[in-house]
Amino acid sequence: MSVTGLTRRRFLQVAAGAGGALTLGISLSGCDTPPTSDAEGRFVPNAFLRIGRDGRITLLVARSEMGQGVMTALPMLIAEELEVDLDQVRVEFAPADRAYDNPMMFIQATGGSTSVATSWTPLRQAGASARQMLLAAAARQWDVPADACYAERGVVVHPASGRRALYGELAGAAAAEPIPREVALKSASSFRLIGTSQRRLDAPGKVDGSAIFGIDVRRPDMLIAVLARPPAFGATLARLDSAAAEAMPGVHAVRAITNGVAVIADSYWQARQAAAALTLEWTPGPNAGLDSERVRRRHQALADERGLRIRSEGDARGRLQATGERLQADYEVPFLAHATMEPMNATAEVRAESCTIWAPTQNQGGTRDVAAAITGLPLAQVQVHTTHLGGGFGRRVATDFIADAVECSQAMGRPVQVIWSREDDMRHDWYRPAMYHRLQAALDGQGQPEAWYHRVVGPSIVAQALPDLAPAALPDWFPRIGKELLNGGLAMVGGIVPDLAGFEGAREVPYAIADLRVEYRMDRETTVPLGFWRSVGHSHTAFAVESFIDELAHRAGEDPVAFRRRLLAAHPRHLQVLERAAAEAGWDAPAPPGRARGVAVHHSFESYVAQVAEVSVAQDGTIRVHRVVCAVDCGQVVNPLTVRAQMSGGIVFGLGAVLKHAITLRDGGVVEGNFDTYPLIRMNEAPTIEVHIIDSDEAPTGVGEPGVPPIAPAVANAVFAATGRRLRRLPLRLQETG
Repeated sequence: MSVTGLTRRRFLQVAAGAGGALTLGISLSGCDTPPTSDAEGRFVPNAFLRIGRDGRITLLVARSEMGQGVMTALPMLIAEELEVDLDQVRVEFAPADRAYDNPMMFIQATGGSTSVATSWTPLRQAGASARQMLLAAAARQWDVPADACYAERGVVVHPASGRRALYGELAGAAAAEPIPREVALKSASSFRLIGTSQRRLDAPGKVDGSAIFGIDVRRPDMLIAVLARPPAFGATLARLDSAAAEAMPGVHAVRAITNGVAVIADSYWQARQAAAALTLEWTPGPNAGLDSERVRRRHQALADERGLRIRSEGDARGRLQATGERLQADYEVPFLAHATMEPMNATAEVRAESCTIWAPTQNQGGTRDVAAAITGLPLAQVQVHTTHLGGGFGRRVATDFIADAVECSQAMGRPVQVIWSREDDMRHDWYRPAMYHRLQAALDGQGQPEAWYHRVVGPSIVAQALPDLAPAALPDWFPRIGKELLNGGLAMVGGIVPDLAGFEGAREVPYAIADLRVEYRMDRETTVPLGFWRSVGHSHTAFAVESFIDELAHRAGEDPVAFRRRLLAAHPRHLQVLERAAAEAGWDAPAPPGRARGVAVHHSFESYVAQVAEVSVAQDGTIRVHRVVCAVDCGQVVNPLTVRAQMSGGIVFGLGAVLKHAITLRDGGVVEGNFDTYPLIRMNEAPTIEVHIIDSDEAPTGVGEPGVPPIAPAVANAVFAATGRRLRRLPLRLQETG
């Protein structure tokens, strides 16, 4: 993904309007384009919306749909302000264009649980602007004041005369109206759709098979390619004998490309069989001796060294040295793969003057950038068609699979679809980093924490991706990943600016402890490809922080919920989800026979989530999670069904990492290759999940990721309650004690 030359997008200027309505100056790219009629005569008031003369309303969704529900939630925002029913809105994926940039990522991409949060105002504004222009067009035709008319369900009405006009009848005239500079958005009390449970608009197509995923794409004259990939990270091709493969039926070519050796054939099976017939020799490179235990020992050693100060209040080090009682615990998490259900794939058609891509991508902007860089074409001559995604979890932000398809198509002069096998994906992912946490607390005479010292050890995703980045070169968008640390007077680590993904959730520990220090010790030797995994840094910091706070509660002889409640007195939203989850779980009542409960609360992606896990532990050490009660405060809820689905999905996704998942390194490569060695949570293993949503008037915040972080500490804390043994290493194994 290119990061040079990006500029900060203009933000909406917000002010309070009359009657409590929200009045906004239109300044977001995509909303401030002049209204037009397109070649088909449709009214196009802005980059997001089209209204045809036949009354058909089309929303161009600028975010990827990977199961998180944006193809329902985002149309709800438009429909609410446009005053139409949800079934009147048709949805299409937007093309790659700067008009559709994610204002929190400053490129057109989907991640960080930002889709609804960043669309909350712009899409409502787009709908309200179009509605106002339609009203103005009708008023002009009828020679009446616009404020004497109103809109309902796709019709403009002038009640005094009884005249009515369908939106489609007004489309041409509305295109001639000036774009309004201010629009009043509806108050929450007048919402018809927002806040109501709506069934997924994309569900029928996924049930009947009409929804197009990347792997479903077909083009005339298309070939299929698979890659033989190096067995170790950084290995290079030393020798290739492709004669046997090239002689096999259906094989068109064998080409060495950036990421391996491509075998291009008429069908996937022909390409896969031919790839197996290649004779390949690889030069191992610098990672030949890399293994998981070596990484672990390095992290343990780094935990003994001082790190970069990322938060410091009071004198935690001095308090620890002076105290007579302290508690220390180390927590570990492994590398993790994304393991999306749909393997990586992309289709490219490179011609002399154009490049067209069909892909299940989270990163349309990066896809276009990569294709332009490979082909040498201007960005305007690269088209990106986003398909449905069979899972993303951050994996499809990367563009390696896009590059494969573009290089293959460029070599063949024909459309080529690249399909990865499960083993390709598992062994050539961009992995959640392995991380190591050391926590220490100084305790007073009653066992209460007086000081908190947390050192996070691990590699930096951003430092790996941007190794030459220096403060003087930081673009405007960099505050999201570390510029604010420099502004706070923090030094770089070895010339590298650390990214927040390494320690987010540890820096923001909410508990009221007077002397508190958090450090980050970067592992600069890790050469394993790193990427953004669902909930990113929170996926490991929550495990460490919420497990350790539970240990402190036990040391103090207090109930874990009561202990947290006292230390969270200054954080009402944390408290509210904690209290709700505990109450709904029946925390104060005994657990069912043979079971125990554990609790955790965590703030991530601006949302607050608490979970209570109810577990049992068999005599052979098998951990079974029977029930999870979840409370979430994610601000104003657009579609409650989506929130419940995402919390439930996040819990099950997180449980895989809690109980089963680890990527093991050996001889510079990954051992696990498929679901036999990287098993998913099966239906019969999934717990009963209850999701309780806190009513809120705050703006919407993240939903896709915040359900993941609390589940690991909630389960680990429940295992302690059941057995008296602390498990501080994921995945949880009762044979390993802290």
